[in-house]
Amino acid sequence: MTALKQQHWKLLAALSDGLPQHVSALSKNIGLRPHQINCLWQQMPPHVRGLLRQHDGQWRLVRPLAVFDETRLQQIGVEHGFQTALYHECTSSNDIVLDAAKNAPDQAQGLLVVAHQQSKGRGRQGRAWHNRLGECLMFSFGRVFEQRQHELGALALAVALACRNALFKLGVPAQIKWPNDLMVGCDKLGGILIETVRSGGKTVAVIGIGINFVLPKEVENATSVQAAFQTASSSSAVSADVLLSALLGDLNSVLARFEQNGFGVLADDYLAANRDYRRPVCLLQNGEILYEGVMAGVTAEGALRLQTGATERTIVSGEISLRPDNRPQPVQTASSGHYLLLDGGNSQLKWAWVEDGAIVHTGRSPYRDLSLLGAEWRERSDGLDIRIVGSAVCGEAKKALVAEQLSKPVEWHASMPQALGIRNHYRNVEEHGADRWFNALGSRRFTRNACVVVSCGTAVTVDALTDDNHYLGGTIMPGFHLMKEAMALKTANLNRPLGRVYPFPTTTANALASGIMDAVCGSILLMHARLKEKVGPDKPVDLIITGGGAPKVVQALPPVFALDNTVKIVDNLVIYGLLNWIQQQ
Repeated sequence: MTALKQQHWKLLAALSDGLPQHVSALSKNIGLRPHQINCLWQQMPPHVRGLLRQHDGQWRLVRPLAVFDETRLQQIGVEHGFQTALYHECTSSNDIVLDAAKNAPDQAQGLLVVAHQQSKGRGRQGRAWHNRLGECLMFSFGRVFEQRQHELGALALAVALACRNALFKLGVPAQIKWPNDLMVGCDKLGGILIETVRSGGKTVAVIGIGINFVLPKEVENATSVQAAFQTASSSSAVSADVLLSALLGDLNSVLARFEQNGFGVLADDYLAANRDYRRPVCLLQNGEILYEGVMAGVTAEGALRLQTGATERTIVSGEISLRPDNRPQPVQTASSGHYLLLDGGNSQLKWAWVEDGAIVHTGRSPYRDLSLLGAEWRERSDGLDIRIVGSAVCGEAKKALVAEQLSKPVEWHASMPQALGIRNHYRNVEEHGADRWFNALGSRRFTRNACVVVSCGTAVTVDALTDDNHYLGGTIMPGFHLMKEAMALKTANLNRPLGRVYPFPTTTANALASGIMDAVCGSILLMHARLKEKVGPDKPVDLIITGGGAPKVVQALPPVFALDNTVKIVDNLVIYGLLNWIQQQ
């Protein structure tokens, strides 16, 4: 949050459309002398201050900002039937409308709150919403419905459709990601948060909308309204005033249809605007893939219809996230059917059930008790011809424990000289760990760039794969627990619990934890630098990381590394490698 005064906001609003203004006109508008305006501008936040260009007394910003003049905002509100309130700084625009709704529904109906900065902005699933001044158009409004809250499940989809329609008319090629994210390709343009209050026998929906107006510098995988115009080589970017007016117009139109006839009359338009309709998608919960399939449509209540093989599932939003499956979809040959895929690690077994090329269920157990695998086999294999394919580094004794739970033999596969177009440069392929090989094959589901593939398990492996599919090999080092055990066994006074990771640890426990993490991160950074040098400085090198320690490792990497490179945490990467391999058979 900034400490700007009213005069700062007036100056920003006057310049926010990006058009040139003479300093004398600005001086008269704000009530200050020209030299005082210069002093005023020097007090702006750095990311705003650097946008100013001055020439022959003309001031202009190199790009528009989402900053409003209060009088003009009121005019926009009146045009569309809203009563407006402008907050330069607040906790959340949704909170303000919610407070009004809790007092009486009539106070929230048609109340439009626009915020320049929010200290506690939020999105779906409790995620924080961060933005810098002027980068994001943020507003909330109230609308009263006769229906109960559970009958408004598709409201978020209707709101997304209205916003998409307005953006599309302005020349922004926006699409919808179910249920209500606004996207341009794989980059997020905006989000919608709807909160409801039941009062006086009616439901007040507080509809919060945030749309990136300027490309946010501190947010990954994002785009903006202005970036869309630059991509289209258009010189006629819209102002925040024009954008807000267009959004309010389409919101009124679409929500009137929704209120009168329900979502059914909007469903076809929604699917036409949806980025993923009839395309392969992955559904995730807490970062783990629950289902893979094809988006078959939406229900009248707004739920997702997911086709997984011969089965159609209905998915409500809840805590589920959707991602497009942009991997090249192979022709289904031998992979059409039912599979059980096994990842035999050193300490535990992981598995996935596959139906017609899509993962429908995953599980894991320690080798000392594989009864869960046996129970699932008896339940799922009845009457089906299931092929069992696995990769293992666990040794023959543990493979035998797996076999005891299954009534069919397992096809255990080792590393290969070549597969899926990837050439293995390991000198002796027979001694190359199968997990490392199938991790490399699995990485191609998540990137086509050169990548460093890291597995954080009993051992930590750090491997290199070029963009033209040469697996170059990599390094092996002890995992977190092995490092700690080695220190405890071989070093006096270090047999103690690990502490926390700090940049400059000042206790022995923290020094141990930090040293172990630095060793892993250093190995990753070195391999990344080597691969970057190998493929060339102009080509991206991504990081694909798997295993139980992956989130902690990513958190410990230097922030600048995560900003400059694509970093993806993938659970069950070996499983995806096996799935890729069987789909090409």
